[in-house]
Amino acid sequence: MTDFELLTSADLTLMQGLTQEVTALRQDLLNADAAYGELAWNWGRGHAAHGPHWPRRLWFHEGRLVAWAWGHLPRRYHLSDGTVKDLPGAYLAYQVHPGHPHLFDEVIGWFDDLAAGLERTVLPSASDTFAVERWRAHGYVTDPSSLGEKGSWTQLNVRDLARIEEAELPAGHRFVTADEAGPQAVVRAHVDAWSPSPYTTVGYEGVRRAPGYRGDLHLLVEAPDGTMACSTIIWLDEANRTAAFEPVGTHPEHRRRGLARAMLLHGMRLARDAGATLMTVVCLGAPGHPAARGLYHGVGFRPLSRDAPLIKYAS
Repeated sequence: MTDFELLTSADLTLMQGLTQEVTALRQDLLNADAAYGELAWNWGRGHAAHGPHWPRRLWFHEGRLVAWAWGHLPRRYHLSDGTVKDLPGAYLAYQVHPGHPHLFDEVIGWFDDLAAGLERTVLPSASDTFAVERWRAHGYVTDPSSLGEKGSWTQLNVRDLARIEEAELPAGHRFVTADEAGPQAVVRAHVDAWSPSPYTTVGYEGVRRAPGYRGDLHLLVEAPDGTMACSTIIWLDEANRTAAFEPVGTHPEHRRRGLARAMLLHGMRLARDAGATLMTVVCLGAPGHPAARGLYHGVGFRPLSRDAPLIKYAS
């Protein structure tokens, strides 16, 4: 196995810096899991439990980070319903500065050495045709799970924040922030929306410590009975004046009532007040996954880019 170091919070800050550079140049070249907020969310919620399975490598040019690779090795998740989920393969999150394309082969080689003998998956941006070509040259092919009506690929959606509708909640509901709701209610809201889920209060404490998290931009809708009916975190990239919703979830018993729509509209106003001029959100893009896509398009989002899931089978 290749030499590696484990991912740290300091590494994450550097990685977010590269994401900000790529966003400023060509946002459509961002790889899945390489967005500013996505990095913080994924690291924060899982580093306590899965940090020992997260090797990384950083590439620098003249003292500036120009590429990074974050490996996810086989791991086990303990879910909220008492079951466990084993992920036997390896996944790579990564980003390469568009001015240093020669590093793609080094990134791919590092991952192949790290995960030798394992099934390997990766999610380059479909807009990055050079990257997709290099992955294919190293034996990666289209992941069958991404094909067809229920394909697993995701798309990045964007909208400007110049004009935003007023948010209207049903009577008795109200917006609250994570700072107001408290950790237990915040975690319960996420677990209810995504059950079964590995999210815990320990994971939430990690999210709170992640670079870029703000409790006043972590938004929930409280129902009349005190249930947190839906929630989202807004991640603000001040350098690019962009903000992202990640994640967005609604309690099953509170869906189709307009709550998530109202939350997104109110959240966009919060993001604009915080300085953002552009908002993003990711969803499944295949035809068989219309719910989230319809929600986001209904409040003005439009597709910018999509990922191209690739796989290399164990040999």
